[in-house]
Amino acid sequence: MQRLVAWLPGLATLSEYRIAWLHRDAMAGVVLTTMLAPVGIAYAVASGLPGVYGLYATIVPLLVYAIFGPSRILVLGPDSSLAPIILAVVVAHGASDPARAVAIAGAMALVSGLVCILAGVLRLGFVTELLSKPIRYGYMNGIALTVLISQLPKLFGFSIEAGGPLRDIWEIGSAIFAGKINGPSLAVGAGVLAVILGLKGSKLLPGVLIAVVGATAIVGIFDLSKEGVAVLGSVPGGLPAFRVPWITMDDLGPVIIGGVAVALVSFADTSVLSRAYAARLGHPVNPNQEMVGLGAANFAAGFFQGFPISSSSSRTPVAEAAGAKTQLSGVVGALGVAILLVAAPDLLEHLPTPALAAVVIASAIGLLEISDLRRIWRIQRWEFWLSILCLVGVAALGAVPGIGLAVGVAIIEFLWDGWRPHSAILGRPQGVSGWHDTARYPDARKIPGLVLFRWDAPLFFANAELFEERVLLAVESSPSPVRQVIVAAEPVTSIDVTAADTLMELLDKLEARNIELRLAELKDPVKDKFKRFELYERFGDDGFHPTIEAAVAAYCSAHAIEPLP
Repeated sequence: MQRLVAWLPGLATLSEYRIAWLHRDAMAGVVLTTMLAPVGIAYAVASGLPGVYGLYATIVPLLVYAIFGPSRILVLGPDSSLAPIILAVVVAHGASDPARAVAIAGAMALVSGLVCILAGVLRLGFVTELLSKPIRYGYMNGIALTVLISQLPKLFGFSIEAGGPLRDIWEIGSAIFAGKINGPSLAVGAGVLAVILGLKGSKLLPGVLIAVVGATAIVGIFDLSKEGVAVLGSVPGGLPAFRVPWITMDDLGPVIIGGVAVALVSFADTSVLSRAYAARLGHPVNPNQEMVGLGAANFAAGFFQGFPISSSSSRTPVAEAAGAKTQLSGVVGALGVAILLVAAPDLLEHLPTPALAAVVIASAIGLLEISDLRRIWRIQRWEFWLSILCLVGVAALGAVPGIGLAVGVAIIEFLWDGWRPHSAILGRPQGVSGWHDTARYPDARKIPGLVLFRWDAPLFFANAELFEERVLLAVESSPSPVRQVIVAAEPVTSIDVTAADTLMELLDKLEARNIELRLAELKDPVKDKFKRFELYERFGDDGFHPTIEAAVAAYCSAHAIEPLP
């Protein structure tokens, strides 16, 4: 039973549920419903899909996450950060056929769900931590700009042929100068955007609801659809049905790539958001189960006419502010959307497209991170430019290749730190205890015949030759003939086969010159690898010392040298 509860956190929450929470969860769910419907429709349209599928992608994932998700407060659903990724695949392969577009989006949800579930089961919840903050800022800023640009034509009341952010900017500018702006559409969209942004900080007034309901009423009362204001139109009633999203072999490659990109972005967002709320509310964090919960929600969305979803940084605060205590608030919200679809789908008929575009633009503006980039510019310029590179990559190449670029840059950044790590020759400065970098303490004293060398990274295939080169260079640059090299190895947290073989070669080269090689402060797990790689026997027990001081003392004793005070 305990094992079952570990995989189904919703059961644990249910067993601990307090009746005093029911009223607050129910009210929070009702408040959430008022935001889920317009936002879900808006993100579906932004993803190149009919609006009703945004409601389908809202209902089922919320119900599934309530069972599999570990967070008590997160709200899942369609999200602006995923819209350009879905749109890129849908436009390229299903733009002319809505049914095919829906199937492609559903298949992407299945791929994303499967990737997240496998990653969670295999305990790979740490993978998104490999993306540094500047890189995350870069691709999210790129996605935000891509989303914003894609919605501008709908806000202005004209259409363009989508061709990527840079081409879209050109097309939008040309259309504006050609006088294609529809005044009533722009007025409705700009008004909605102003209300949403104006009420963004209010906990009492739901800006999205007020703006969208007001715009819908104005368009309906004044019949602005006749003035060229596009509206959602008739929405089919009824609940989402189980349906396998069949796709063709031609669609398979793009769907897999897009689904993996969605999984990466959605889990990165969900991981950051869940950690933030867990810290605020004092709940434990389980990144692996978070992956399973997110994956199960996506998997269910794919089979129930939905599309890829993620956690929402705009709807989650609404649930918290409304007093939500558990995922029951999300269940109530899902049921509210379901009731709307069954009982009153016609309420959405006059929902203006410019208003939906304004909702998405407001969300995209919320994704932009500028203030912290200013801080990064001030303290670490090269990481700032990494962020800009990722932003430009998303804007120039598109969302899916841009995410691939961000991952590639992250891997290069990760390897670079280990590929060209810092190293130092150590000496003892006057008036300072311990052994320190002679580059920082040029007057530090050295012991004749001894080179104290520190390597500040794991030893692996990418830096093994550099390690050897720097040790030999330290020997060559020694002011006195070298008898022994001591490597201060505390920072060496691992070693691989390539590095082990290189270390063997270094031993041979030093022994040919009658120079001994010793290691100080090497960690026991790394020593275990030395034994496995048959290096330990080559060094012998005398080749390892627990501390630098012990290694230096042993050298001084063996060569009758007075230790430095």
